[in-house]
Amino acid sequence: MSGGGKDRIAVFPSRMAQSVMKTRLKGAQKGHSLLKKKADALNLRFREILKKITENKKKMAEILKEAAFSLAEAKFTAGDFSPHVVQNVSTQAQYTIKMRKDNVVGVFLPVFEAHRREGLDGDAYNLTGLGKGGANIGKLKKKNPFCYIFP
Repeated sequence: MSGGGKDRIAVFPSRMAQSVMKTRLKGAQKGHSLLKKKADALNLRFREILKKITENKKKMAEILKEAAFSLAEAKFTAGDFSPHVVQNVSTQAQYTIKMRKDNVVGVFLPVFEAHRREGLDGDAYNLTGLGKGGANIGKLKKKNPFCYIFP
């Protein structure tokens, strides 16, 4: 054998040493099985998160495609309304991200959730497109609340 016995435990051959070694072996096996369960639970959670990410990516591709088309419609009817949007930007964020920690087999994983802030002064873009194309801009806002794509 190689290694020179670094990983070897010096044991005196007796019944007491045998029972101590059996106890250590059982402890090591129990620890190994617990670590396997922990790894399996974390892998399961990872697969769930990965599945959500891929689903959301596919949804986002469709939403952005529709949003780009709606934006083109709104720009065609209302003209370039980007300066109005820039003027109406509020100082407070409409959406906030809240984080909580989820305990998965002793490992704390962060969970992020988007929340719409209540009590804001309504829609910051309510007067945009008042002159012309307001219906298309309203449709753009209702369809895609997260996808304001302005150049």
